[in-house]
Amino acid sequence: MNEHNLDRYDLKILAALQHDATVSNQELAEYIGLSPSPCSRRVKQLEDSGYISRQVALLNPKKIGLTLTAFVMIGMDRHTPERFAGFESAIRDCPEVLDCYLVTGMDADYQLRVVVPDMEHYQQFLLGHLTRIDGVSSVRSSFVLNQIISSTELPLGHLHRS
Repeated sequence: MNEHNLDRYDLKILAALQHDATVSNQELAEYIGLSPSPCSRRVKQLEDSGYISRQVALLNPKKIGLTLTAFVMIGMDRHTPERFAGFESAIRDCPEVLDCYLVTGMDADYQLRVVVPDMEHYQQFLLGHLTRIDGVSSVRSSFVLNQIISSTELPLGHLHRS
């Protein structure tokens, strides 16, 4: 399966599994209009070719006491491959960090999405971990007041064939 060489069945499978990966193969097959065996083969092929990278359970952060989300902009003191590699290695060890992006066009080098129980835990994370990473020269935090949209579903419309 070549990159973007997906037919309408593949696209329906991807959309359905993004929405609910717990759907049975039988239900999925009925939804997309194939019999179960070809549907199962297609799912396996989508996995093998890297279109489906993994399947996870999405937890409700509030139910497990994670009520504070922060977007954190990190500035580095030097822009060297070694400095960036050191930061990236250290940040991977922080379970509070859900996303880390190397960014451009801002007064920062990295943007993080951090989830913690409360402001006290954020302060501990900030002072106990984040500011102790070699090369971190600035930290600017913004806190989420209300989440308007939250999705893990990627848009697939650009892959439809005319």
